[in-house]
Amino acid sequence: MTRAAVFDVDGTLADTNHLHVTAWWEAFRQAGHQVPMHAVHRAVGLPSTDLIAHLLGEDRDTSRDAELSAAHKTLYGQYFDRLPALPDAGRLLERLHDDGWTVVLATSAGGAELGALRRAIDADQAISATASADDVDEGKPAPEPVEHALELAGAPADRAVFVGDTVWDMRAATRAGVRCVGLLCGGIPRADLTEAGAVAVYDDPAHLLASLAESPLA
Repeated sequence: MTRAAVFDVDGTLADTNHLHVTAWWEAFRQAGHQVPMHAVHRAVGLPSTDLIAHLLGEDRDTSRDAELSAAHKTLYGQYFDRLPALPDAGRLLERLHDDGWTVVLATSAGGAELGALRRAIDADQAISATASADDVDEGKPAPEPVEHALELAGAPADRAVFVGDTVWDMRAATRAGVRCVGLLCGGIPRADLTEAGAVAVYDDPAHLLASLAESPLA
């Protein structure tokens, strides 16, 4: 039976979380909002509209959400030609593929952004499918992105492992009934990932690769 290894991308396979923080902080600043960077950091991983609502509140002027999202996209897009993969991210995906796992990406990125991330990771031969923000109605922490990834892989929840770096990742995977592994390279504390459902936590893709034999991906 198919086994699925489902991966978040930003902060998990690519070292991009703080680029997102900078881009969102500047987008908010240009719109006249003073939002602390630490607050933006903890919201990274949510879909754009949810991130804005989380940081500005439900009583904000929602007519400006699209403007904020567009500003973030433009600012972040300046980095597309130099997005950095995390150490051994591509090697980890290739190893899992060689070990018989069906590797699927589940990410809020789509379009040109997703293309830039995949180029940075440089492991397309190991990736079977991608569940992007363009494919689902609700993003993390809703379970829909993980459930869609499982559909693409053709694997049941009890034959899957999800790897991510945010509380939103852990909650989405847990709600989908999938064991989740947390990585610290996105900047979220170990205790927060564990509390949100991570059954194991590693430093980064290189640490997980070196520890595969003792991991949930064994």
